[in-house]
Amino acid sequence: MSESPTPTQPSHRRKRSLSRRGAIAAGGAVAAGAAITPMVFASTDSGASDNSASGSGDSGTTPEKFPKTRTESATGTGETTTAFAASFVALRWSGTQDGAGIRFADGTSAPGAWQRLTGGCATVEGGGTALVAAGNATGYELKAPAGAHGVLSLAIDTTDGPDRTFRVPSEPTRVRGVRYLSRPAWGADESKRYKDGKVNSPEQYFPLQTITVHHTATPNDDPDPAATIRGMYEYHAVSLDWGDIGYHFLIDEAGNVYEGRYSGDDGIPAFDPDGNVVTAFHTAGFNSGNLGIALLGTLADRGPTDAAKASLIRLVKVVSRFKGLDPTGRTTFVNPVNGVTKDVNTLSGHRDWLQTECPGQTMYDLLAEVRTAAARS
Repeated sequence: MSESPTPTQPSHRRKRSLSRRGAIAAGGAVAAGAAITPMVFASTDSGASDNSASGSGDSGTTPEKFPKTRTESATGTGETTTAFAASFVALRWSGTQDGAGIRFADGTSAPGAWQRLTGGCATVEGGGTALVAAGNATGYELKAPAGAHGVLSLAIDTTDGPDRTFRVPSEPTRVRGVRYLSRPAWGADESKRYKDGKVNSPEQYFPLQTITVHHTATPNDDPDPAATIRGMYEYHAVSLDWGDIGYHFLIDEAGNVYEGRYSGDDGIPAFDPDGNVVTAFHTAGFNSGNLGIALLGTLADRGPTDAAKASLIRLVKVVSRFKGLDPTGRTTFVNPVNGVTKDVNTLSGHRDWLQTECPGQTMYDLLAEVRTAAARS
């Protein structure tokens, strides 16, 4: 497999570029199904890696500043104002999913107009949820479905908070030639994985069986994808109480790949040193042994960019070859936790598992092309 082209550099603050950091030099050829090790699957070009956000001065890292994520919570459906311009509003309620809405008092997200809320990619049992781009609004009003209760909202600012220093890998990181941004390189505040002083979602690892493709249902033509990922991290880890971002990898429109769910301090994204995949939160009831890749944007009426699709194909090919999967095949997924089974394509879309629009109709229609391309030698 040839090395991927150098991706366009994303930004972590408006009008400010984010350095590409942390990935891993490829090893030699590996037999299909062989265990993934730090030396083979992931390492920085300099041979050092770091997934911490503590600023402890580890070798092989460079201090870099990211804006601290700010939040303000509210309950009910009345008008709410915030002390800062919000990047997103995260919502959750109990009861009927359909019929919820939001309108913003100002900002660039259609101020004054009601927007119908859909669940996007995330699902919760017994209610509805949404993450809505707020366009720097400082006020919003909610409309709940009939009979809904327990309405909670969280305004999130991911761009203009006070600076926070992260230790970012000094050298580019790669997965078998696919360059990616580590968690510190997009500003993942590791403290958000903790609740009451303990890790909220302790890591569990299982053999990889399938790969599932998602879209994030966030705005297309995103000028600040790293900030969007930080907003999604806050939404998944805190608002939905999952303890982390729900995906193993994310891909922006420029083709940049981002490390998602925390998998340990060994410098291996998504996997442990024995080659087992960490359980994430992208396909409720079918998460363990299922690797989730999310493309940023809404891919219902338009497809991914050529760069995003190419990165998706490369990433699926890399993971499939290391773990001996056939991207064009079908498999009977067996949940290693509870034994529940489901017959699916080895490379599937979110809607193949659950009732959801994800990954968008246009992206879903392209999955056959992705499977074929990822299976080519």
